This record gives sequence, structure tokens and C-alpha cells, in this order.
Amino acid sequence: MSMDSKEIQSLIKFVSKSGVNEVSIEQGEFKITIKTDSGPQEQHYIVQNPQQVQQAPVQVAPPVAAAPIAAAPPAETAPDSAANGNYVEIKSPMIGTFYRKPSPDKDLFVNIGDTINVGDVICVVEAMKLFNEIESEISGKIVKVLVEDNSPIEYDQPLFLVDPS
Repeated sequence: MSMDSKEIQSLIKFVSKSGVNEVSIEQGEFKITIKTDSGPQEQHYIVQNPQQVQQAPVQVAPPVAAAPIAAAPPAETAPDSAANGNYVEIKSPMIGTFYRKPSPDKDLFVNIGDTINVGDVICVVEAMKLFNEIESEISGKIVKVLVEDNSPIEYDQPLFLVDPS
């Protein structure tokens, strides 16, 4: 048995949503253990597979990264298809749950028609009980919000359409 990165990401997402503290799968040479503790600093991901030792950890790292999100500009912006003219998509740098507000009793980070600048916080993505502020990598006007508040999102999923002009 061997798992590809999509299966590993799905498993991590499932474990984070289920509230389970630890999941361990072992079959022959392949072993994966996902542990989540109450403290966000004590999360562990161990993937062991002698045939794919170099490949598996690299594939697990992107959706789990809770480090500074601004360090991943290529994952956050990309020109959209011709159907959306000159609009640019702001994409999710990780899997998790998309929130348009910092907390339920606060205002939305951005609305359609708002002008944003590089570095402005535009949403929050919760992954493994860590709330990650997502900053804009472009300046422009929000044209469309592509995801419902409080919905699950995937890595590289478009979140906003922005008119950079």
C-alpha cells in the first residue's frame, strides 16, 4: 500500500475535522501516523515509506504549513482564464476552512467592491486548529468572492477575483 499526496491531504483534513488525537496506518513497508494535540505547537506528522522517503514528506508539507503565508506568493495569485478578462484569482495556500471574518462578532475582512493593497488581510483559513491570516499578494478591487464563509477549501482553490487595474 502506498498513498499519494491527495490521499494524505484528505486524511490530514479528516483527522483535523474529526477531533481524533491520533491516527496510525501501517501496511507492510508503508506507515503513516498523524497526531494532533490540544496545543497547536505539538502537532506531529510522520510519514515513513522506504521507497518514497524523499517524496512523501515534501507532498505533505504544503497543506500543513502554518508558517508565514506571505512566503508563498506563487500559490496565492495567478492570472485567470480569458473568461474573466483581466481579473486575477487569489488562491488558497492550504487546505482548511475559509472564514471571511476574524470572529463571528466582527465585520468581514473584505467586501465586493473594496480596494485592497499588498499585505492586507483578506480572510482566515483554519487548518488543524490554527487560524492563518491570508494576506493579499496584489493590489486591486475585489470583484467576486468565490467561496462561501465557513466552507472547507482545498489547496490552490480560487477564493477571490480581483481587478488589478
